[in-house]
Amino acid sequence: MEHERIIIERGKRSGLPIIVAVHSTALGQAIGGCRLAAYADWRDGLTDALRLSAAMTDKCALAGLPNGGGKTVVALAPGRTLDGRDRRDALHDVADVIASLGGTYATGPDMGTGPDDMATIAERTPYAFCRPVTSGGSGDSSEATAVGVLACLQTLCADSDLSNRTFAILGLGRVGAHLLGLLHEAGAQQVVVSDVDETRRAVADKYGATWTTPQACLTADVDVLIPAATGGLLTPDSVPTLRCAAIAGPANNQLDQPATAGLLHDRGILWAPDIVVSAGGIVHATAVELHHETSAEATARVRAIGGTLAEILRTARATGTTPAEAARARARNVVARGRGELAR
Repeated sequence: MEHERIIIERGKRSGLPIIVAVHSTALGQAIGGCRLAAYADWRDGLTDALRLSAAMTDKCALAGLPNGGGKTVVALAPGRTLDGRDRRDALHDVADVIASLGGTYATGPDMGTGPDDMATIAERTPYAFCRPVTSGGSGDSSEATAVGVLACLQTLCADSDLSNRTFAILGLGRVGAHLLGLLHEAGAQQVVVSDVDETRRAVADKYGATWTTPQACLTADVDVLIPAATGGLLTPDSVPTLRCAAIAGPANNQLDQPATAGLLHDRGILWAPDIVVSAGGIVHATAVELHHETSAEATARVRAIGGTLAEILRTARATGTTPAEAARARARNVVARGRGELAR
């Protein structure tokens, strides 16, 4: 067991399983999003929390943040949504669990939650970030996440010129929509997009992107595939169907298992590790809200993500390993140094 602490409680108001996983505090306070999602079994939510909190430790280490990884999951029954009083009750249950940790862990938005939800959690504990600007927070982190992705795309394109490259964005939620706008501003002429929500087609039309089906988007013949929806997209079944030269996107846990990185490498597809590419939002929010930096300082940190990716790719080439292995080794070294400092 590599996690420092795992709490599973039945919410006293909502009756829902409230799961908080603290993976590491070797570098400082653990941070991670609060996910409200449906699961066939609540224990699947626990699996999600364990996996995502471990990935957050690596993400913080690679981003140079003085934080470790954590995760909150509120496991809903299939088909259930939370609105009004039910939602408030669940978020207050989350807040009570986080408050019981005494500052060891702070949470932010994730799948199923947003800045307003963080404000609700903050009614009962101060350890919630990405609150609305009107509530003293830094607001929606999706734009900063998109800025970080753009920096990584510029790294992948040797001359940083995106105008003559082709892209496929799978997922046009908040981050995907912002990124499409940034690519448009950067002069990208050929962008294929898709989302399971057909209403997102309006976003594609706004920026002149080509709308297609999710499967066609996944297998599009492009320079860079950008996963911007849910994880688990890259599998032994999907990798052989890919026609892209590289993959870099904000979706978390894109690989179904670590070994799939090797399958991509064998096919000559350059995969930029998601724990690097997706870090912009968390970097900006924590820099502003937890570490009291200016927005300009935080944005500079976000843009530096491209440099971090460049270093990881150089290490992978020099050592003959995959970018995933190079990123993981670098993160482990950073965390190990942190543990060494704590032991002194």
